[in-house]
Amino acid sequence: MPTVMFLLNLIGATMLLLFAVRMVRTGIERTYGASFQHLLTKHQNPFNSSAAGFGLAVVLQSSAAVALLVAGFAASNLIGFGAGLAVVLGADFGSALVIQLLSFKLDWLIPLLLATGGWLFVKVESLRPRQIGRILMGIAFILLSLQLLRDAMTPIRDSDFLPAIAQYLSEDYLTAFLVGAALAFVMHSSVATILMCVTLVSIGALPLDAGISLVIGANLGSAFIPLWLSRGMGISGRRIMLANLVVRGSWALIAVLLVNNLPITDMLPKQNPGQALITNHLIFNGLLLLMLPFCRYMESFIILVMPQRNAPEEGYKLEAVHSALDQSKIGTPNSAVANLKRELLRMSDQIDRMFRPIMDIYDTGDATRIKMVIELDQNVNTSLSDVRAFIAAIPQKDLAKKQRKQLHDLMDYAIALKSAGDIVARRLLPLAQEKNQSNLRFSKEGRSELVYLHEKALANMSLASNVLISSDLESARLLVAEKGDVTRYERLSRRSHLKRLSNGKALSFESSDIHLETLRALQDFNSQIASIAYPILYQKGQLLETRLIENLHDNTRHMTGESS
Repeated sequence: MPTVMFLLNLIGATMLLLFAVRMVRTGIERTYGASFQHLLTKHQNPFNSSAAGFGLAVVLQSSAAVALLVAGFAASNLIGFGAGLAVVLGADFGSALVIQLLSFKLDWLIPLLLATGGWLFVKVESLRPRQIGRILMGIAFILLSLQLLRDAMTPIRDSDFLPAIAQYLSEDYLTAFLVGAALAFVMHSSVATILMCVTLVSIGALPLDAGISLVIGANLGSAFIPLWLSRGMGISGRRIMLANLVVRGSWALIAVLLVNNLPITDMLPKQNPGQALITNHLIFNGLLLLMLPFCRYMESFIILVMPQRNAPEEGYKLEAVHSALDQSKIGTPNSAVANLKRELLRMSDQIDRMFRPIMDIYDTGDATRIKMVIELDQNVNTSLSDVRAFIAAIPQKDLAKKQRKQLHDLMDYAIALKSAGDIVARRLLPLAQEKNQSNLRFSKEGRSELVYLHEKALANMSLASNVLISSDLESARLLVAEKGDVTRYERLSRRSHLKRLSNGKALSFESSDIHLETLRALQDFNSQIASIAYPILYQKGQLLETRLIENLHDNTRHMTGESS
Protein backbone atom coordinates (compact mmCIF):
# COMPACT_ATOMS: atom_id res chain seq x y z
CA MET A 1 0.00 0.00 0.00
CA PRO A 2 2.76 2.58 0.75
CA THR A 3 4.25 1.89 -2.70
CA VAL A 4 0.88 2.46 -4.38
CA MET A 5 0.39 5.73 -2.48
CA PHE A 6 3.91 6.85 -3.42
CA LEU A 7 3.26 6.19 -7.11
CA LEU A 8 -0.10 7.98 -6.98
CA ASN A 9 1.41 11.00 -5.25
CA LEU A 10 4.34 11.06 -7.70
CA ILE A 11 2.13 10.77 -10.79
CA GLY A 12 -0.34 13.33 -9.44
CA ALA A 13 2.40 15.87 -8.69
CA THR A 14 4.01 15.31 -12.11
CA MET A 15 0.70 15.72 -13.96
CA LEU A 16 0.01 18.93 -12.01
CA LEU A 17 3.45 20.21 -13.01
CA LEU A 18 2.83 19.46 -16.69
CA PHE A 19 -0.65 21.01 -16.54
CA ALA A 20 0.68 24.12 -14.81
CA VAL A 21 3.45 24.68 -17.37
CA ARG A 22 0.89 24.31 -20.16
CA MET A 23 -1.53 26.63 -18.36
CA VAL A 24 1.05 29.42 -18.13
CA ARG A 25 2.04 28.98 -21.78
CA THR A 26 -1.61 29.02 -22.96
CA GLY A 27 -2.37 32.20 -21.00
CA ILE A 28 0.65 34.00 -22.42
CA GLU A 29 -0.02 32.83 -25.99
CA ARG A 30 -3.64 34.03 -25.79
CA THR A 31 -2.65 37.37 -24.31
CA TYR A 32 0.47 38.24 -26.27
CA GLY A 33 0.55 35.66 -29.08
CA ALA A 34 -0.19 38.26 -31.75
CA SER A 35 3.23 39.85 -31.19
CA PHE A 36 5.30 36.66 -31.39
CA GLN A 37 5.75 36.69 -35.17
CA HIS A 38 6.96 40.27 -35.19
CA LEU A 39 9.35 39.61 -32.28
CA LEU A 40 10.92 36.51 -33.83
CA THR A 41 11.11 37.55 -37.46
CA LYS A 42 12.31 41.15 -37.26
CA HIS A 43 15.94 40.20 -36.44
CA GLN A 44 18.51 38.80 -38.87
CA ASN A 45 21.61 39.22 -36.68
CA PRO A 46 22.14 35.87 -34.84
CA PHE A 47 22.84 37.55 -31.50
CA ASN A 48 19.68 39.67 -31.68
CA SER A 49 17.70 36.61 -32.80
CA SER A 50 19.01 34.54 -29.88
CA ALA A 51 18.08 37.36 -27.48
CA ALA A 52 14.52 37.31 -28.87
CA GLY A 53 14.37 33.52 -28.40
CA PHE A 54 15.77 33.85 -24.89
CA GLY A 55 13.14 36.39 -23.85
CA LEU A 56 10.28 34.46 -25.40
CA ALA A 57 11.33 31.18 -23.72
CA VAL A 58 11.44 32.90 -20.32
CA VAL A 59 7.90 34.17 -20.92
CA LEU A 60 6.48 30.94 -22.35
CA GLN A 61 8.50 28.69 -19.99
CA SER A 62 9.14 26.33 -22.90
CA SER A 63 11.92 26.22 -25.47
CA ALA A 64 9.91 23.65 -27.46
CA ALA A 65 7.04 26.14 -27.88
CA VAL A 66 9.46 28.75 -29.24
CA ALA A 67 11.04 26.16 -31.55
CA LEU A 68 7.64 25.25 -32.99
CA LEU A 69 6.86 28.93 -33.62
CA VAL A 70 10.17 29.22 -35.46
CA ALA A 71 9.43 26.08 -37.49
CA GLY A 72 6.07 27.51 -38.57
CA PHE A 73 7.55 30.87 -39.54
CA ALA A 74 10.44 29.21 -41.40
CA ALA A 75 8.01 26.98 -43.30
CA SER A 76 6.23 30.16 -44.42
CA ASN A 77 9.58 31.75 -45.44
CA LEU A 78 9.24 34.45 -42.76
CA ILE A 79 12.55 33.65 -41.05
CA GLY A 80 15.82 32.34 -42.47
CA PHE A 81 17.76 29.25 -41.40
CA GLY A 82 20.55 31.06 -39.52
CA ALA A 83 18.25 33.44 -37.65
CA GLY A 84 15.81 30.60 -36.87
CA LEU A 85 18.50 28.35 -35.39
CA ALA A 86 19.84 31.29 -33.35
CA VAL A 87 16.35 31.88 -31.92
CA VAL A 88 16.07 28.21 -30.90
CA LEU A 89 19.50 28.19 -29.22
CA GLY A 90 18.61 31.37 -27.34
CA ALA A 91 15.32 29.81 -26.28
CA ASP A 92 17.16 26.79 -24.85
CA PHE A 93 19.19 29.09 -22.61
CA GLY A 94 16.02 31.01 -21.67
CA SER A 95 14.28 27.83 -20.50
CA ALA A 96 17.36 27.00 -18.40
CA LEU A 97 17.01 30.35 -16.65
CA VAL A 98 13.32 29.59 -16.01
CA ILE A 99 14.39 26.49 -14.07
CA GLN A 100 16.69 28.65 -11.92
CA LEU A 101 13.85 31.07 -11.17
CA LEU A 102 11.37 28.32 -10.31
CA SER A 103 13.85 26.51 -8.06
CA PHE A 104 13.81 29.26 -5.43
CA LYS A 105 11.79 28.57 -2.29
CA LEU A 106 8.66 30.52 -3.07
CA ASP A 107 6.04 28.51 -1.18
CA TRP A 108 4.87 31.68 0.55
CA LEU A 109 3.88 33.06 -2.86
CA ILE A 110 1.43 30.23 -3.68
CA PRO A 111 -1.66 31.53 -1.78
CA LEU A 112 -1.09 35.09 -3.02
CA LEU A 113 -0.86 33.96 -6.67
CA LEU A 114 -3.90 31.69 -6.31
CA ALA A 115 -5.99 34.41 -4.69
CA THR A 116 -5.03 37.12 -7.20
CA GLY A 117 -5.11 34.87 -10.27
CA GLY A 118 -8.36 33.19 -9.25
CA TRP A 119 -10.09 36.52 -8.70
CA LEU A 120 -8.95 37.85 -12.08
CA PHE A 121 -9.97 34.69 -13.92
CA VAL A 122 -13.37 34.20 -12.25
CA LYS A 123 -14.58 37.72 -11.53
CA VAL A 124 -13.22 39.88 -14.37
CA GLU A 125 -14.94 39.72 -17.75
CA SER A 126 -12.24 41.46 -19.84
CA LEU A 127 -10.13 39.04 -21.88
CA ARG A 128 -6.60 40.17 -21.00
CA PRO A 129 -7.06 40.29 -17.18
CA ARG A 130 -8.62 36.81 -17.32
CA GLN A 131 -5.59 35.44 -19.15
CA ILE A 132 -3.25 37.17 -16.70
CA GLY A 133 -5.20 35.43 -13.96
CA ARG A 134 -4.64 32.12 -15.77
CA ILE A 135 -0.90 32.83 -15.91
CA LEU A 136 -0.70 33.67 -12.19
CA MET A 137 -2.62 30.53 -11.24
CA GLY A 138 -0.38 28.45 -13.51
CA ILE A 139 2.74 29.76 -11.76
CA ALA A 140 1.14 28.97 -8.39
CA PHE A 141 0.37 25.42 -9.58
CA ILE A 142 4.00 24.98 -10.69
CA LEU A 143 5.24 25.94 -7.24
CA LEU A 144 2.60 23.75 -5.60
CA SER A 145 3.51 20.75 -7.77
CA LEU A 146 7.18 21.09 -6.79
CA GLN A 147 6.14 21.14 -3.15
CA LEU A 148 4.05 17.99 -3.73
CA LEU A 149 7.01 16.32 -5.46
CA ARG A 150 9.23 17.01 -2.45
CA ASP A 151 6.56 15.69 -0.10
CA ALA A 152 6.07 12.54 -2.21
CA MET A 153 9.79 11.73 -2.31
CA THR A 154 10.67 12.47 1.31
CA PRO A 155 9.07 9.32 2.90
CA ILE A 156 10.90 6.91 0.58
CA ARG A 157 14.23 8.71 0.58
CA ASP A 158 15.64 6.16 3.04
CA SER A 159 13.81 3.10 1.69
CA ASP A 160 15.50 0.24 -0.14
CA PHE A 161 13.68 0.94 -3.41
CA LEU A 162 14.79 4.43 -4.39
CA PRO A 163 18.44 4.22 -3.24
CA ALA A 164 18.92 1.06 -5.33
CA ILE A 165 17.72 2.81 -8.50
CA ALA A 166 19.69 5.95 -7.65
CA GLN A 167 22.85 3.91 -7.11
CA TYR A 168 22.40 2.12 -10.45
CA LEU A 169 21.92 5.41 -12.33
CA SER A 170 24.96 6.85 -10.58
CA GLU A 171 27.15 3.92 -11.67
CA ASP A 172 25.80 3.69 -15.25
CA TYR A 173 25.77 7.27 -16.52
CA LEU A 174 24.83 6.28 -20.10
CA THR A 175 21.63 4.65 -18.83
CA ALA A 176 20.89 7.78 -16.77
CA PHE A 177 21.55 9.88 -19.87
CA LEU A 178 19.07 7.85 -21.97
CA VAL A 179 16.48 7.80 -19.16
CA GLY A 180 16.66 11.62 -18.94
CA ALA A 181 16.20 11.93 -22.72
CA ALA A 182 13.23 9.53 -22.68
CA LEU A 183 11.58 11.33 -19.74
CA ALA A 184 11.85 14.75 -21.41
CA PHE A 185 10.42 13.41 -24.67
CA VAL A 186 7.57 11.49 -23.03
CA MET A 187 6.64 14.42 -20.77
CA HIS A 188 7.06 16.84 -23.73
CA SER A 189 8.65 19.31 -21.31
CA SER A 190 12.32 19.62 -20.43
CA VAL A 191 11.42 22.24 -17.80
CA ALA A 192 9.16 19.79 -15.94
CA THR A 193 11.70 16.95 -16.25
CA ILE A 194 14.65 18.97 -14.98
CA LEU A 195 12.63 20.53 -12.14
CA MET A 196 11.75 17.00 -11.03
CA CYS A 197 15.43 16.00 -11.13
CA VAL A 198 16.40 19.12 -9.15
CA THR A 199 13.79 18.26 -6.52
CA LEU A 200 15.10 14.68 -6.18
CA VAL A 201 18.70 15.84 -5.87
CA SER A 202 17.78 18.62 -3.42
CA ILE A 203 16.17 16.21 -0.92
CA GLY A 204 19.00 13.70 -1.27
CA ALA A 205 16.90 11.06 -3.05
CA LEU A 206 19.26 11.10 -6.05
CA PRO A 207 23.05 11.57 -6.17
CA LEU A 208 24.32 14.70 -7.92
CA ASP A 209 26.33 12.78 -10.55
CA ALA A 210 23.25 10.75 -11.56
CA GLY A 211 21.20 13.96 -11.65
CA ILE A 212 23.72 15.63 -13.98
CA SER A 213 23.56 12.71 -16.43
CA LEU A 214 19.75 12.78 -16.30
CA VAL A 215 19.65 16.52 -16.96
CA ILE A 216 22.08 16.33 -19.88
CA GLY A 217 19.92 13.56 -21.29
CA ALA A 218 16.83 15.74 -20.82
CA ASN A 219 18.53 18.37 -23.00
CA LEU A 220 18.87 15.77 -25.74
CA GLY A 221 15.24 14.68 -25.32
CA SER A 222 14.02 18.27 -25.50
CA ALA A 223 15.65 18.64 -28.93
CA PHE A 224 13.63 15.65 -30.21
CA ILE A 225 10.30 17.21 -29.11
CA PRO A 226 10.07 20.04 -31.73
CA LEU A 227 11.52 17.78 -34.44
CA TRP A 228 8.74 15.26 -33.78
CA LEU A 229 5.96 17.86 -33.46
CA SER A 230 7.03 19.68 -36.65
CA ARG A 231 7.08 16.53 -38.81
CA GLY A 232 4.04 17.72 -40.80
CA MET A 233 5.41 21.21 -41.49
CA GLY A 234 7.35 22.49 -44.47
CA ILE A 235 10.90 21.33 -44.96
CA SER A 236 12.41 24.76 -44.18
CA GLY A 237 11.05 24.55 -40.63
CA ARG A 238 12.06 20.91 -40.13
CA ARG A 239 15.63 21.65 -41.21
CA ILE A 240 16.03 24.13 -38.35
CA MET A 241 14.67 21.54 -35.90
CA LEU A 242 17.11 18.94 -37.25
CA ALA A 243 20.01 21.40 -36.97
CA ASN A 244 19.04 22.06 -33.35
CA LEU A 245 19.04 18.32 -32.67
CA VAL A 246 22.46 17.91 -34.31
CA VAL A 247 23.96 20.77 -32.26
CA ARG A 248 22.36 19.85 -28.93
CA GLY A 249 22.74 16.11 -29.44
CA SER A 250 26.44 16.34 -30.27
CA TRP A 251 27.11 18.64 -27.33
CA ALA A 252 25.04 16.45 -24.98
CA LEU A 253 27.07 13.34 -25.89
CA ILE A 254 30.34 15.22 -25.44
CA ALA A 255 29.16 16.76 -22.15
CA VAL A 256 28.00 13.49 -20.56
CA LEU A 257 31.34 11.83 -21.40
CA LEU A 258 33.39 14.78 -20.12
CA VAL A 259 31.44 15.25 -16.89
CA ASN A 260 31.61 11.56 -15.99
CA ASN A 261 35.24 10.97 -16.93
CA LEU A 262 36.93 14.23 -15.90
CA PRO A 263 36.71 16.13 -12.57
CA ILE A 264 34.91 19.06 -14.23
CA THR A 265 32.24 19.48 -11.55
CA ASP A 266 34.94 19.77 -8.88
CA MET A 267 36.11 22.99 -10.55
CA LEU A 268 32.74 24.67 -9.94
CA PRO A 269 32.00 26.69 -6.79
CA LYS A 270 30.73 24.69 -3.83
CA GLN A 271 26.92 24.76 -3.82
CA ASN A 272 24.08 22.69 -2.45
CA PRO A 273 23.29 19.70 -4.73
CA GLY A 274 20.11 21.15 -6.26
CA GLN A 275 21.77 24.47 -7.16
CA ALA A 276 24.85 22.65 -8.46
CA LEU A 277 22.60 20.70 -10.84
CA ILE A 278 20.99 23.91 -12.10
CA THR A 279 24.41 25.53 -12.54
CA ASN A 280 25.56 22.61 -14.70
CA HIS A 281 22.40 22.94 -16.78
CA LEU A 282 22.96 26.69 -17.27
CA ILE A 283 26.59 26.13 -18.28
CA PHE A 284 25.56 23.41 -20.74
CA ASN A 285 23.10 25.74 -22.50
CA GLY A 286 25.36 28.78 -22.19
CA LEU A 287 28.18 27.03 -24.04
CA LEU A 288 25.74 26.19 -26.86
CA LEU A 289 25.56 29.94 -27.58
CA LEU A 290 29.15 29.70 -28.85
CA MET A 291 27.55 28.19 -31.97
CA LEU A 292 25.72 31.42 -32.84
CA PRO A 293 28.33 32.79 -35.31
CA PHE A 294 28.26 29.47 -37.20
CA CYS A 295 24.46 29.00 -37.42
CA ARG A 296 24.06 30.12 -41.03
CA TYR A 297 26.96 27.94 -42.21
CA MET A 298 25.21 24.75 -41.10
CA GLU A 299 22.48 25.10 -43.69
CA SER A 300 24.35 23.40 -46.57
CA PHE A 301 25.12 20.38 -44.37
CA ILE A 302 21.51 20.08 -43.19
CA ILE A 303 20.24 20.34 -46.79
CA LEU A 304 22.44 17.35 -47.65
CA VAL A 305 20.96 15.39 -44.75
CA MET A 306 17.36 16.53 -45.43
CA PRO A 307 17.08 17.36 -49.16
CA GLN A 308 13.96 18.64 -50.89
CA ARG A 309 12.36 15.54 -52.40
CA ASN A 310 10.81 17.38 -55.33
CA ALA A 311 13.01 20.41 -55.88
CA PRO A 312 11.00 23.30 -57.29
CA GLU A 313 11.90 24.82 -60.63
CA GLU A 314 13.76 28.12 -60.64
CA GLY A 315 11.57 31.14 -60.20
CA TYR A 316 8.14 31.33 -58.67
CA LYS A 317 5.68 28.48 -59.02
CA LEU A 318 2.65 27.76 -56.85
CA GLU A 319 2.09 24.11 -56.06
CA ALA A 320 -0.86 22.27 -57.56
CA VAL A 321 -4.12 22.35 -55.60
CA HIS A 322 -5.40 19.04 -54.25
CA SER A 323 -8.97 19.13 -52.95
CA ALA A 324 -9.75 17.27 -49.73
CA LEU A 325 -13.28 16.48 -50.94
CA ASP A 326 -13.91 12.81 -51.66
CA GLN A 327 -17.00 12.26 -53.81
CA SER A 328 -17.35 8.68 -52.55
CA LYS A 329 -18.21 10.02 -49.08
CA ILE A 330 -21.28 11.98 -50.22
CA GLY A 331 -23.68 9.22 -49.15
CA THR A 332 -22.25 9.04 -45.61
CA PRO A 333 -23.13 12.25 -43.73
CA ASN A 334 -20.48 12.01 -40.99
CA SER A 335 -17.72 11.27 -43.49
CA ALA A 336 -18.97 14.06 -45.74
CA VAL A 337 -18.78 16.55 -42.86
CA ALA A 338 -15.23 15.40 -42.04
CA ASN A 339 -14.27 15.92 -45.70
CA LEU A 340 -15.78 19.39 -45.68
CA LYS A 341 -13.85 20.38 -42.54
CA ARG A 342 -10.60 19.21 -44.11
CA GLU A 343 -11.34 21.28 -47.22
CA LEU A 344 -12.17 24.33 -45.10
CA LEU A 345 -8.89 23.88 -43.23
CA ARG A 346 -7.11 23.79 -46.58
CA MET A 347 -8.91 26.99 -47.59
CA SER A 348 -7.84 28.55 -44.28
CA ASP A 349 -4.25 27.60 -44.97
CA GLN A 350 -4.42 29.20 -48.42
CA ILE A 351 -5.84 32.40 -46.93
CA ASP A 352 -3.20 32.39 -44.20
CA ARG A 353 -0.52 32.27 -46.91
CA MET A 354 -2.22 35.18 -48.69
CA PHE A 355 -2.63 37.29 -45.57
CA ARG A 356 0.63 36.59 -43.70
CA PRO A 357 3.01 38.53 -46.03
CA ILE A 358 0.66 41.46 -46.63
CA MET A 359 2.50 43.93 -44.35
CA ASP A 360 5.79 43.04 -46.05
CA ILE A 361 4.10 43.75 -49.40
CA TYR A 362 3.06 47.14 -48.02
CA ASP A 363 6.74 47.81 -47.28
CA THR A 364 8.38 46.37 -50.40
CA GLY A 365 5.77 45.96 -53.17
CA ASP A 366 7.35 42.54 -53.88
CA ALA A 367 5.99 41.46 -57.31
CA THR A 368 6.57 37.75 -56.61
CA ARG A 369 4.49 37.85 -53.46
CA ILE A 370 1.78 39.87 -55.18
CA LYS A 371 1.55 37.21 -57.88
CA MET A 372 1.36 34.50 -55.21
CA VAL A 373 -1.53 36.26 -53.44
CA ILE A 374 -3.50 36.60 -56.70
CA GLU A 375 -3.05 32.92 -57.60
CA LEU A 376 -3.94 31.79 -54.09
CA ASP A 377 -7.13 33.85 -54.27
CA GLN A 378 -8.09 32.01 -57.46
CA ASN A 379 -7.48 28.71 -55.64
CA VAL A 380 -9.76 29.80 -52.79
CA ASN A 381 -12.50 30.71 -55.27
CA THR A 382 -12.18 27.26 -56.86
CA SER A 383 -12.39 25.63 -53.42
CA LEU A 384 -15.64 27.49 -52.67
CA SER A 385 -17.18 26.24 -55.93
CA ASP A 386 -16.10 22.68 -55.05
CA VAL A 387 -17.59 22.95 -51.56
CA ARG A 388 -20.86 24.30 -52.94
CA ALA A 389 -21.11 21.45 -55.47
CA PHE A 390 -20.17 18.85 -52.84
CA ILE A 391 -22.87 20.00 -50.41
CA ALA A 392 -25.47 20.21 -53.19
CA ALA A 393 -24.74 16.57 -54.12
CA ILE A 394 -25.43 15.28 -50.57
CA PRO A 395 -28.95 13.73 -50.43
CA GLN A 396 -30.86 16.05 -48.07
CA LYS A 397 -33.63 13.53 -47.38
CA ASP A 398 -31.12 11.23 -45.65
CA LEU A 399 -30.00 13.93 -43.22
CA ALA A 400 -31.28 14.72 -39.77
CA LYS A 401 -32.16 18.34 -38.93
CA LYS A 402 -28.94 18.75 -36.92
CA GLN A 403 -26.84 17.47 -39.86
CA ARG A 404 -28.54 19.85 -42.31
CA LYS A 405 -27.82 22.73 -39.92
CA GLN A 406 -24.15 21.65 -39.67
CA LEU A 407 -23.79 21.57 -43.46
CA HIS A 408 -25.42 24.98 -43.70
CA ASP A 409 -22.98 26.39 -41.12
CA LEU A 410 -19.98 24.92 -42.96
CA MET A 411 -21.23 26.41 -46.23
CA ASP A 412 -21.58 29.79 -44.54
CA TYR A 413 -18.02 29.57 -43.25
CA ALA A 414 -16.70 28.62 -46.70
CA ILE A 415 -18.36 31.80 -48.02
CA ALA A 416 -16.82 33.78 -45.14
CA LEU A 417 -13.36 32.39 -45.98
CA LYS A 418 -13.82 33.34 -49.61
CA SER A 419 -14.81 36.85 -48.49
CA ALA A 420 -11.69 37.02 -46.33
CA GLY A 421 -9.60 36.07 -49.36
CA ASP A 422 -11.31 38.79 -51.41
CA ILE A 423 -10.47 41.35 -48.72
CA VAL A 424 -6.79 40.45 -49.06
CA ALA A 425 -6.69 40.28 -52.87
CA ARG A 426 -9.12 43.08 -53.77
CA ARG A 427 -8.72 45.56 -50.93
CA LEU A 428 -5.42 45.15 -49.09
CA LEU A 429 -3.32 44.25 -52.14
CA PRO A 430 -4.40 47.27 -54.24
CA LEU A 431 -3.81 49.53 -51.23
CA ALA A 432 -0.29 48.13 -50.85
CA GLN A 433 0.39 48.64 -54.55
CA GLU A 434 -0.94 52.21 -54.43
CA LYS A 435 1.27 52.97 -51.42
CA ASN A 436 4.40 51.74 -53.19
CA GLN A 437 3.59 53.30 -56.56
CA SER A 438 2.99 56.68 -54.90
CA ASN A 439 6.08 56.24 -52.70
CA LEU A 440 4.05 56.94 -49.56
CA ARG A 441 5.11 56.11 -46.01
CA PHE A 442 3.22 55.54 -42.78
CA SER A 443 4.22 57.30 -39.61
CA LYS A 444 6.08 55.14 -37.11
CA GLU A 445 3.04 55.04 -34.83
CA GLY A 446 0.64 54.33 -37.71
CA ARG A 447 2.68 51.45 -39.07
CA SER A 448 3.00 49.96 -35.58
CA GLU A 449 -0.80 50.05 -35.19
CA LEU A 450 -1.33 48.30 -38.54
CA VAL A 451 1.28 45.64 -37.76
CA TYR A 452 -0.34 44.93 -34.39
CA LEU A 453 -3.80 44.59 -35.93
CA HIS A 454 -2.37 42.31 -38.65
CA GLU A 455 -0.72 40.10 -36.04
CA LYS A 456 -3.95 39.92 -34.00
CA ALA A 457 -5.84 38.75 -37.10
CA LEU A 458 -3.16 36.14 -37.81
CA ALA A 459 -3.43 34.77 -34.28
CA ASN A 460 -7.22 34.65 -34.62
CA MET A 461 -6.89 32.67 -37.86
CA SER A 462 -5.07 29.95 -35.95
CA LEU A 463 -7.69 30.04 -33.19
CA ALA A 464 -10.50 29.86 -35.77
CA SER A 465 -8.96 26.69 -37.25
CA ASN A 466 -8.93 25.14 -33.78
CA VAL A 467 -12.60 26.05 -33.33
CA LEU A 468 -13.45 24.52 -36.72
CA ILE A 469 -11.82 21.22 -35.78
CA SER A 470 -12.83 20.91 -32.13
CA SER A 471 -16.09 22.90 -31.86
CA ASP A 472 -14.76 23.82 -28.42
CA LEU A 473 -17.03 26.25 -26.56
CA GLU A 474 -14.27 28.05 -24.64
CA SER A 475 -12.23 28.59 -27.80
CA ALA A 476 -15.33 29.90 -29.59
CA ARG A 477 -15.99 32.36 -26.75
CA LEU A 478 -12.35 33.44 -26.84
CA LEU A 479 -12.50 33.99 -30.61
CA VAL A 480 -15.55 36.25 -30.29
CA ALA A 481 -13.88 38.12 -27.42
CA GLU A 482 -10.79 38.59 -29.61
CA LYS A 483 -13.03 39.91 -32.38
CA GLY A 484 -14.35 42.51 -29.96
CA ASP A 485 -10.78 43.46 -29.02
CA VAL A 486 -9.87 43.92 -32.69
CA THR A 487 -12.92 46.14 -33.24
CA ARG A 488 -12.05 48.28 -30.22
CA TYR A 489 -8.41 48.54 -31.29
CA GLU A 490 -9.45 49.58 -34.81
CA ARG A 491 -11.55 52.41 -33.38
CA LEU A 492 -8.71 53.44 -31.06
CA SER A 493 -6.21 53.43 -33.93
CA ARG A 494 -8.58 55.49 -36.07
CA ARG A 495 -8.86 58.12 -33.32
CA SER A 496 -5.07 58.12 -32.84
CA HIS A 497 -4.59 58.61 -36.57
CA LEU A 498 -7.00 61.56 -36.67
CA LYS A 499 -5.22 63.05 -33.67
CA ARG A 500 -1.89 62.80 -35.54
CA LEU A 501 -3.51 64.57 -38.49
CA SER A 502 -4.75 67.39 -36.26
CA ASN A 503 -1.21 67.73 -34.87
CA GLY A 504 0.06 68.32 -38.41
CA LYS A 505 2.12 65.14 -38.98
CA ALA A 506 3.02 65.25 -42.69
CA LEU A 507 3.51 61.48 -43.05
CA SER A 508 0.09 60.80 -41.51
CA PHE A 509 -1.57 63.28 -43.86
CA GLU A 510 0.02 61.85 -47.03
CA SER A 511 -0.90 58.24 -46.23
CA SER A 512 -4.18 58.96 -44.41
CA ASP A 513 -6.62 57.37 -46.88
CA ILE A 514 -4.57 54.19 -47.24
CA HIS A 515 -4.09 53.93 -43.47
CA LEU A 516 -7.80 54.27 -42.68
CA GLU A 517 -8.89 51.89 -45.45
CA THR A 518 -6.29 49.34 -44.31
CA LEU A 519 -7.57 49.53 -40.74
CA ARG A 520 -11.11 48.85 -41.92
CA ALA A 521 -10.04 46.02 -44.20
CA LEU A 522 -8.07 44.31 -41.41
CA GLN A 523 -11.07 44.51 -39.09
CA ASP A 524 -13.40 43.14 -41.79
CA PHE A 525 -10.95 40.29 -42.49
CA ASN A 526 -10.90 39.38 -38.80
CA SER A 527 -14.71 39.46 -38.62
CA GLN A 528 -15.02 36.97 -41.50
CA ILE A 529 -12.51 34.63 -39.85
CA ALA A 530 -14.27 34.81 -36.47
CA SER A 531 -17.67 33.89 -37.90
CA ILE A 532 -16.98 30.17 -37.33
CA ALA A 533 -17.61 30.74 -33.60
CA TYR A 534 -21.20 31.97 -33.79
CA PRO A 535 -23.00 28.71 -34.70
CA ILE A 536 -21.23 26.96 -31.79
CA LEU A 537 -22.13 29.70 -29.32
CA TYR A 538 -25.74 29.81 -30.52
CA GLN A 539 -26.09 26.02 -30.32
CA LYS A 540 -24.74 26.01 -26.74
CA GLY A 541 -27.08 28.80 -25.66
CA GLN A 542 -24.22 31.29 -25.27
CA LEU A 543 -25.51 33.75 -27.87
CA LEU A 544 -28.82 35.51 -28.19
CA GLU A 545 -30.27 35.62 -31.69
CA THR A 546 -31.14 39.28 -31.12
CA ARG A 547 -31.32 41.74 -28.24
CA LEU A 548 -33.65 44.14 -30.05
CA ILE A 549 -36.89 43.10 -28.29
CA GLU A 550 -35.22 43.12 -24.89
CA ASN A 551 -33.78 46.57 -25.50
CA LEU A 552 -37.12 47.93 -26.74
CA HIS A 553 -38.85 46.48 -23.69
CA ASP A 554 -36.30 48.05 -21.38
CA ASN A 555 -36.63 51.41 -23.17
CA THR A 556 -40.43 51.30 -22.95
CA ARG A 557 -40.31 50.64 -19.24
CA HIS A 558 -37.84 53.47 -18.81
CA MET A 559 -40.02 55.88 -20.81
CA THR A 560 -43.18 54.98 -18.88
CA GLY A 561 -41.37 55.29 -15.58
CA GLU A 562 -41.80 51.65 -14.51
CA SER A 563 -39.29 50.35 -12.02
CA SER A 564 -37.18 47.38 -12.98
